[in-house]
Amino acid sequence: MDQNKSSGKAVERLTSCVWGAVAIAATSAFATGAHAACADEEASCEVSTGSYDVILPDDASTARPAVLFLHGYGGTGAGVLKNSGMVTALQERGYVVIAPNGVPRSANGAPSWNFYPGWDGRDEVGFFKEILEDASKRFNVDPEQSILAGFSAGAFMVNYLACEAPDTFAAYAPVAGGFWRPQPTSCDGPIRLHHTHGWSDGVVPLEGRYLRNGTWQQGDIYAGLELWRDTLGCTTHAPNRSWSSDENLLRRWDCGEGAEITFSIHPGGHTIPKGWAEAVTTWFEKAEPSQ
Repeated sequence: MDQNKSSGKAVERLTSCVWGAVAIAATSAFATGAHAACADEEASCEVSTGSYDVILPDDASTARPAVLFLHGYGGTGAGVLKNSGMVTALQERGYVVIAPNGVPRSANGAPSWNFYPGWDGRDEVGFFKEILEDASKRFNVDPEQSILAGFSAGAFMVNYLACEAPDTFAAYAPVAGGFWRPQPTSCDGPIRLHHTHGWSDGVVPLEGRYLRNGTWQQGDIYAGLELWRDTLGCTTHAPNRSWSSDENLLRRWDCGEGAEITFSIHPGGHTIPKGWAEAVTTWFEKAEPSQ
């Protein structure tokens, strides 16, 4: 959807006020830990359209799966890799952890992602494809076994990229972010989607919220999931399966080959819940979780 210049300016003004809470939440979500930059190099890995940081698992096999994890508004790739609990869990499962760096959308803005249709900025689809190509050469990453995940603004980016270019990654795992209003009328597919959200999230509420006196609106997460069910050709909006795991409530829709949704609601707020890495990789590998 095209946006006029006044709308574009309104979006830029959001970065200094509305998204401040997102930046604070993103900082709290990423605890201290090791920062590996470009594996064993001090600087970030560079590609023509940006940069990324990466941590490798101990396994030196020739075709390794990867999780490309997008930071929230105001974050960095280095910040993602400081989430030692998440990173260690992914490493232990044999995954390369890739943390791209967002770029400011204005001179005074903080790093984020160019996810909303009509915004001016970097071609993020091209950027992520370039990262996959580069990581496959440098670190033996298998692009066909790679997950795009992200937190908050990074999760918005995950949903919009999956909608626009679903074949880019093998699966998509947003945390605490969906679509903005008006959300897309349709998406391409199919995709495998694992959406995680906090029941008490006040920054990106499940029901959405207005920003900047109604200029912009975060979308309803349930409406976004309905769009995905329509996209995937699900025969019913009722889940095929519902169950609880620890404190999480889960719903699953199996809608055909390569077309599935798992929706996990945890009792917390705007954060990445404990055990997220294990849950997502178990789901990706199609191993059934214990009930």
